[in-house]
Amino acid sequence: MGNEAREAIVALRRAHDGTARLVEGLREDQLEAQSGSAEWSVAQVLSHLGSASEIALATLRAGKGDPEGNPRVWARWDAMSPAEQAAGFVISEGRLVEALEALSDDELASKRLDLGFLPMPVDVAFLVGMRLSEVALHRWDVDVAFDPAARLLPYLVPFVLERLPMFAGSFAKPIGMTGAVAIETSDPSRSYLLELGDDRTSLSEVDAGAVGAGARVRIPAEAFVRLTAGRLSPAHTPGAVTVEGAISLDDLRRLFPGI
Repeated sequence: MGNEAREAIVALRRAHDGTARLVEGLREDQLEAQSGSAEWSVAQVLSHLGSASEIALATLRAGKGDPEGNPRVWARWDAMSPAEQAAGFVISEGRLVEALEALSDDELASKRLDLGFLPMPVDVAFLVGMRLSEVALHRWDVDVAFDPAARLLPYLVPFVLERLPMFAGSFAKPIGMTGAVAIETSDPSRSYLLELGDDRTSLSEVDAGAVGAGARVRIPAEAFVRLTAGRLSPAHTPGAVTVEGAISLDDLRRLFPGI
């Protein structure tokens, strides 16, 4: 478990350093540009990442989250100017990464954190894995503001896929359809079964040869991650995506409207 956490922390450091370099070169008008998140500018995306880093660091230090205190953190970040949000992100996430890097192997293996919204405490690897998922998607939100063909950073995709089955169902909304959809991803290669119910959707990793489903989707893994996060609009869908059977890509977009 310690090795898993350390690998995730190395990936988080890489992502932070690269994003910090990008952010430090952005002009004021670029910070105010529309991001890939429909409700946020680029600066607001960075504010979200920065405030989340601050909250994660406090949780790491205290061993538990503070849900009642989080609104005060968000309000303080919301009150910053775009330039302050960008600079604050670099500082805040840098502090989180440094604190994670300073943990010993024993701490990585044994430390448990009560996040406040899950039924039981989690280990550091889980915390960092969640952070990598957030960073991967919101880095895309920043990148796509300047490059319509932007893709998720490839080295982050496996970390996101690892925990996607746990959370994908909570991202989904009922669309009046039921049934099973086989999902086959590439880069990396994974096989999933997406099961749509009247009031519940679930995603599980399965053996591709054992999947019996009324529809089948073949899709690059990074595009699948973006689909589940409501970030696979027609303008940002790679040509390699194919859908066969009793569901359409537009149905899947409705199923995952965004987070």
